[in-house]
Amino acid sequence: MADLPAKLINGGVAGLVGVTCVFPIDLAKTRLQNQRGSQRVYKNMMDCLIKTVRSEGYFGMYRGAAVNLTLVTPEKAIKLAANDFFRQQLSRGELKLSVFQEMLAGCGAGMCQVIVTTPMEMLKIQLQDAGRLVAQQRNLPVLHTVKLGTASPVLNCSYNVGPVSSIRKVSAIQIAQELFRTKGIQGLYKGLGATLMRDIPFSVIYFPLFAHINKLGKTSSEDDDVPFYWSFISGCVAGCTAAVAVSPCDVVKTRLQSLNKIANEDTYNGVADCIRKIMRKEGPAAFLKGAGCRALVIAPLFGIAQVVYFIGVGEFLLGQSPFNLYSV
Repeated sequence: MADLPAKLINGGVAGLVGVTCVFPIDLAKTRLQNQRGSQRVYKNMMDCLIKTVRSEGYFGMYRGAAVNLTLVTPEKAIKLAANDFFRQQLSRGELKLSVFQEMLAGCGAGMCQVIVTTPMEMLKIQLQDAGRLVAQQRNLPVLHTVKLGTASPVLNCSYNVGPVSSIRKVSAIQIAQELFRTKGIQGLYKGLGATLMRDIPFSVIYFPLFAHINKLGKTSSEDDDVPFYWSFISGCVAGCTAAVAVSPCDVVKTRLQSLNKIANEDTYNGVADCIRKIMRKEGPAAFLKGAGCRALVIAPLFGIAQVVYFIGVGEFLLGQSPFNLYSV
């Protein structure tokens, strides 16, 4: 059995490298998903990134990255290690798992990761969406203040700007402290149901699909390892497919976790209310907002993750032999 510390190191390193590479695209995805039909600021991903650089500078594209870089290590470590653990438990000495067993292992991994994913995404979204809110205020004929459902001084002061020309900085720690003070631990877990709706199906699709695509890279015998580039391609294809499949759930999650709104933007009372209002006011196409960006984020992120995992960075650091995650 592979050593757990090595798995955690692999997952953590993979997450850090992947997030650093794709975070600007993730920021564009969040801002595109939060746009309402009548209040469009960005036409597409490139337009969003260009306008972000112009108004907020290069580092504006990495707004909220610190949260991800801090929490992505435990998040990716839990996801990959949990899937590995469940696969080993379900194998029961068998050489191969059935597709159903692979899906069960993915389901277990998705359920475990939301412990970290939900608060991480909650904080990241507040920081990522700040620029969109200010940009929309500039386009309104009368200046509206940005509101939070049940007023929060820290969150409000970060977005209530006099002349709408800049974004007052607020840290993730300030947001977390204010949410914890006003709403308790459940404040950090707002959108938990929507996160489960997204992450469980994603893992159910991703892990079995990756395992089967990756097996196609074996050249001769079952004992041969696949080339690292094939693991990268397999991770990209499986990640892209799973990301697009669960994109509607990601839109709902993003809307529910965005606490700050322009005065005339809808607020939502749970998953069902969010789905109903989006369908009624924006139509079915709204559920695919940011789907292209999400695919561009997830594909390289999981491609990089699988390469790091298969190369065995953790095993190398601990002086162990690399372990094939999908040998069972």
